[in-house]
Amino acid sequence: MNWYLMAFKKYAEFKGRSRRKEYWMFGLISAIISILIGMLDSLLGLSNELGSGVMGMLYSLFVFVPSLALLVRRLHDVGKSGWMMFIALIPLIGVIWLIVLLATDSQPGTNQYGPNPKEEQGMGMGEHLVTDQ
Repeated sequence: MNWYLMAFKKYAEFKGRSRRKEYWMFGLISAIISILIGMLDSLLGLSNELGSGVMGMLYSLFVFVPSLALLVRRLHDVGKSGWMMFIALIPLIGVIWLIVLLATDSQPGTNQYGPNPKEEQGMGMGEHLVTDQ
C-alpha cells in the first residue's frame, strides 16, 4: 500500500524518476480499487448503460494527475522523455512499445532526470539513505 500512497505524496511531481515496482504496484492497487468501486456503483444503481458509475468517474479524476506524473517519472527512469507516452497513440505497436518501456529495468546510476531511485532508496519504500558527503 505504501507504493500506492507514494504516488499521492508526489502528486504532481513530473521531475525525477520512479522505480518499476512503484509504477506497477500503483497500477495493480488502482485496478483493484476501480473494480471494487465499479461493483459498488452497480450495487447502488449508480452505473449507466455503458457500465461507468458516478463513483468510478470520481475515482478516475482523483487518480488522473498522480497516474500521469508517475508515468512520466517511470519513463524518466529508463532514460526517455515523458513525451514518449504519446507513442501509445500509434495503434497496437505504440501500446506494446510503451509497455516494454514501462517494464524495462532502471538505467543504472544517475541519468539526465536524476539519481537512480533504487540506489537512492535502498531496499525501503520511500526511505532515503543518509550519506556523509
